[in-house]
Amino acid sequence: MLLALMQAQARPLDVAANLAAIDHAARDAAAAGAQLLLTPELFPLGYAPLRIHADFDMARLPDIRAVLAETARRHGIGLVYSLPGDRDGTRPGISATLLDAAGTELLTYGKVHLFGGDERTAFSPASRPPGVVQFMGLNISMVICYDVEFPETVRAAAVRGADAVLVPTALAHGFDEVPNIILRARALENHVAVAYANHCGIEDGTTFGGGSIIAGPDGGVLASAGIGAELLYAELDADAIRGSRAGVPYLAERRPELYREWENG
Repeated sequence: MLLALMQAQARPLDVAANLAAIDHAARDAAAAGAQLLLTPELFPLGYAPLRIHADFDMARLPDIRAVLAETARRHGIGLVYSLPGDRDGTRPGISATLLDAAGTELLTYGKVHLFGGDERTAFSPASRPPGVVQFMGLNISMVICYDVEFPETVRAAAVRGADAVLVPTALAHGFDEVPNIILRARALENHVAVAYANHCGIEDGTTFGGGSIIAGPDGGVLASAGIGAELLYAELDADAIRGSRAGVPYLAERRPELYREWENG
């Protein structure tokens, strides 16, 4: 499967402009032969947690989801997008959704680890583990941004059979160790491909570092971006990913009963 990854600058709360940017990326990715496009965290609204919390009408979400489904259908490409969702109490969480090329929803995920005071004010954390669904011969899972910095989240996807973990993110400038070290380690220690789609430029006062990356199951870099807007591409092969587990079978040789005992003191 050819995966496309969108790195771009969103306009906070300019939904029409952001949806148009996703549409253009989907068009270009489909023309290049990609079967799936991954977009950054909260891109349709822009990354502006407090403004979303104060000014965005959540009743608009069904219409936004309908536009994104139509984008997938019109260009014949699968799509991963991120929006507020999964209400918990009075605040929504942050969600990611996988659509197939017909615009049908295949998988959703709610962000478990919120980052910083703005996110914790605007959103509620989810608690369900990442799910896995088959798409174009690959077992696909998703986590969101800060989630990937915790070993447990990607491991949870891997033990459920994931071949690839897709990560919409909004990583600020100055945290280069996340894509360059942590994400590649997650790929290697779980023998999965990991794709990490970031914003670039400045949104609502936050400077984003770009640096989106697609890592293979050996931790190697399949594609990486600079600091500007870019579409990345990488071929993900299910047989190659699954075959990578034979040499050093981390997943097969885990001893979770011991780990539980260790954590309990």
